[in-house]
Amino acid sequence: MECHSVNPKLSTDRKVALVGNPNVGKSALFYALTGKYATISNYPGTTVDIAVAKMGDIEIIDTPGMHSLVPVTGEEEVARRLLEDAELVVHVVDAKNIKRTLPFTLQLIEAGFNTILVLNLVDEAEKLGMFIDENLLEQRLGVPVIKTIATEKRGVSRLKEEIRKRIDAGKDGRRVIKFSPQIEKVVSEVEEMLEGDYSISKRAMAILLLLKDTISLEMVKREKNYDKILEKVNVSSILPYEIMREIHENAEKLLDGVVRQEEVSKGLMKKIGVLTLNPLVGIPLSILSLAFIYLLAGYVGAQILVDLIETWYEENVNSAINIFLEQNIPNYWIRELIGGEYGIITLGIRYAIAIILPIVTTFFLAFSILEDSGLLPRTAYLLDGLFKKIGMSGRAVIPLLLGTGCGTMAVIVTRILETWRERMIATILLAVGIPCSAQLGVMLGVAPDFRAMLMWVLIVTAVLLITGFLASRVLPGERAVFFMEIPPIRIPKIENVFYKTVSRLEWYFKEVLPIFVLISVLIWVGRITMVFDAIVTALSVPVSTIGLPAEASEVFLYGFFRRDYGAAGLFDIASEGLLGYGQILVAMVTLTLFVPCVAQFSVVCKERGIGQGVLVFVLSVTIAFTAGYATALMVGVV
Repeated sequence: MECHSVNPKLSTDRKVALVGNPNVGKSALFYALTGKYATISNYPGTTVDIAVAKMGDIEIIDTPGMHSLVPVTGEEEVARRLLEDAELVVHVVDAKNIKRTLPFTLQLIEAGFNTILVLNLVDEAEKLGMFIDENLLEQRLGVPVIKTIATEKRGVSRLKEEIRKRIDAGKDGRRVIKFSPQIEKVVSEVEEMLEGDYSISKRAMAILLLLKDTISLEMVKREKNYDKILEKVNVSSILPYEIMREIHENAEKLLDGVVRQEEVSKGLMKKIGVLTLNPLVGIPLSILSLAFIYLLAGYVGAQILVDLIETWYEENVNSAINIFLEQNIPNYWIRELIGGEYGIITLGIRYAIAIILPIVTTFFLAFSILEDSGLLPRTAYLLDGLFKKIGMSGRAVIPLLLGTGCGTMAVIVTRILETWRERMIATILLAVGIPCSAQLGVMLGVAPDFRAMLMWVLIVTAVLLITGFLASRVLPGERAVFFMEIPPIRIPKIENVFYKTVSRLEWYFKEVLPIFVLISVLIWVGRITMVFDAIVTALSVPVSTIGLPAEASEVFLYGFFRRDYGAAGLFDIASEGLLGYGQILVAMVTLTLFVPCVAQFSVVCKERGIGQGVLVFVLSVTIAFTAGYATALMVGVV
């Protein structure tokens, strides 16, 4: 496996940007072109992931999904900036949906981008009776048009040749969009007002300005006549709609005679695909899909594999390290930094490799299978209405479900949500009341009986719904917009699933492993400075307020460093008879809603910023003890 780390903004290599809608096979094409697993990195200044690898001396960048040159989400904005820096843009489209995606191709060509159009998934199109004359389309567009089946590497050799041939061709001023005289007049007027130099043609800049593109509006602020440009751009509120309508009409005319549709009988997979969009079939199937993720990640990963790997690690690594340290390192605190109960090797690396790694590996495997099968987008589509009630789209089911396996990874996965507001709501819910599988397993042993367990579930669920509802009303920003390509039902290809899983795991090691090492160091510092004792003393005040003994203070502190460790501490003091029936229920509710583990908190700060991380922390503490006090009143503990 050959990978490299690269900053796409600073790299001097010639760059090719793969752009296109989500679920069109860009990642499969990326792998087919490079033959390498991707190096995953954040785009500078963002939390948006991009994949980079080499095709010989050419850098291939798999950009986030985008639907047009006018970005709607943060990911689309990153994709727009990436393609502006590229020497060549390869627009990958799903051949079945060419009528809907060709307008974006026209925008790319009109902007002057050195463009190649790739019609991927042609096998699926032909099964539907769609046959595309790529040669005729190539003549009309004036850019290469290549048919591919990325998963089978069909057409990839020709694409490689075309990339090498056109990489140095430079930008083209070809016009492919013809507007009505009324719109053409406004476009020309805005174009003439632009005096600066831009990475795209001035005509395309004028069109984007009239479409109210925020990136273009920001770029023209340096123009001397900015106010006049802004006045012209805002001449009509319906102009953006009219412009996009005419661009789509241009695309339809270009496809006249290019696409031939034949009648075909619906195959089994097509019939299944239609049925899965029906709630009566789709909802049970979605539940099975979610159960599959939980079974693989929450049970096989979080319970079976974690138990096996952690037991091996404890017996072979921790024991050996601690014996070595005892025999060779006389200083107690140096030994505790490396080994002991919270050392870098005995806790930090053990947590990353023996606990989180099995969970994320099985999750990525399950996620890739459902993603390639076409079931995952359907689940998000069917749950969209429910999640809208608490300010999120159906996509949010993915990180929230993952949170029951590992909250740390779940926060990172919130990147798939389209708006800051939606990501923030999901982050709050994950921090407040989604118990990870480790904590959940211990809680099942803590509950004195089924009635207590049922009350715990109902209270925590109620708090989550209320928190989500209030957050959706308080947090600023645009409401969740659900726009997702619904691919056909497919049988996943083993090679593709393997490639995606390995690529994501490589990213995991680079992103997450350092966090766990840092946690061990922080714990070490806390113990040396006696900060732990001070925190336990401070926690005893709210703990006693909800009717729990002082011994429970340590449970909450260590639960912050590891959730199941805190739950295990609760189990111990309950076993010792220090808690009554009602106190156990109060402790279960409060500990579940209490702040996330330090690893999850660290990732929240990294993903959302330190300010938002602290806000989530304070909110979690407030909600936890408020709900705990309410529970204590309900069961008569206080």
